[in-house]
Parts: sequence; structure tokens; C-alpha cells
Amino acid sequence: MKVAVDISLYPLDADFLPPIKDVIARLNEHERLEVWTNAMSTQIVGEFGDVMDALRTEIGSTFEQLPKAIFIIKMLNNPARG
Repeated sequence: MKVAVDISLYPLDADFLPPIKDVIARLNEHERLEVWTNAMSTQIVGEFGDVMDALRTEIGSTFEQLPKAIFIIKMLNNPARG
């Protein structure tokens, strides 16, 4: 089953851009996912298992690197493509 995820990272640090750019770059390395980025969030589309594996890996890595961070995640199953 395909899913679409909208994810935003809010590092609780004055130097917030490098961690955001880092997680986006790491998400783009997952070949089985489609990743689009805009000014407010990143959208990820792919098979449920692939998306969840990538999120588990990259969120875990980010939490290990940052003392405090917030991820906001919205998920849609069976996304329609226009």
C-alpha cells in the first residue's frame, strides 16, 4: 500500500537550518521513496514499509544528534496522483 507523509522538523536550537538540511539529504538517499521539499515541510511517497523504515532510521539518527527536536508528521494512505 502506498502512503504519503508530510514531515516537518523543528530543532530546538538557534542554528536550526543545518539539521533540517541534513535530514532532507538523508531522506533523499532512500532510492525507493519520492521526496519533495518546500519551505514548510517535506513530502515522502512510497510503499508503507519503505516509508516507515526510512522514518525510523532518519528520525532516530536526528534524535541521537540533537539534544531537543520536534517532528510533526501527517500520513495519508492511498494518495491520489493528479
